[in-house]
Amino acid sequence: MLREKFAYRLPAGLDPAGAAPLMCAGITMWEPLREAGIGSGSRVATAGLGGLGHLGVKLAAALGAEVTVLSRTPGKADDTRKLGATDLLVTTDDAQLARAAGRFDLILDTVSGPHDLSPLLRLLTLEGTLSVLGFPMQTPVNLMELSFGRKKLSSSGTGGTRHTAELLSFAAEHGITADIELLPSAQIQQAFDRLERGDVRYRFVLDLADLD
Repeated sequence: MLREKFAYRLPAGLDPAGAAPLMCAGITMWEPLREAGIGSGSRVATAGLGGLGHLGVKLAAALGAEVTVLSRTPGKADDTRKLGATDLLVTTDDAQLARAAGRFDLILDTVSGPHDLSPLLRLLTLEGTLSVLGFPMQTPVNLMELSFGRKKLSSSGTGGTRHTAELLSFAAEHGITADIELLPSAQIQQAFDRLERGDVRYRFVLDLADLD
């Protein structure tokens, strides 16, 4: 039995399967966007374009921000535009990184493995924020990178009930759901195997109807 305080009303028009990842990945992205006051005129970058990152792009664009995807390769340019971003910055290109120095108000860092935060911090504008969301483990930080420009380092507290309800209403208003592949629950091992290979765009959702 589910206690009422842990349940959310699904707004009309939101596909339940596509909305399911909003309850985790979606609110993880939503909280730092709202905390940073992102809106029209803001410049937001998403480092990584996976299950977290693609929702970060959709939400930031719907809030009115100019959105850039930071990627190690240029191969995601088409997806970048389809999701609502206006630019793709290739982080292995030193010239592109140099031109983008001091550009972003907020960077949503969804990279899932250990990585150096300094190159991302250099892309922030005065009092900009780097929100580390994909790798919640111990990570070294060069504090001088924060001092130059009064930059901030943050993460996500996964929202809480008020912000989660706010996110669902916003998603319904703007027609935002996760890009998913719906699988019967019997295929959970195949889903794990494909996740290990990175073979998903951008979230698996399991249909439990086959458990009846």
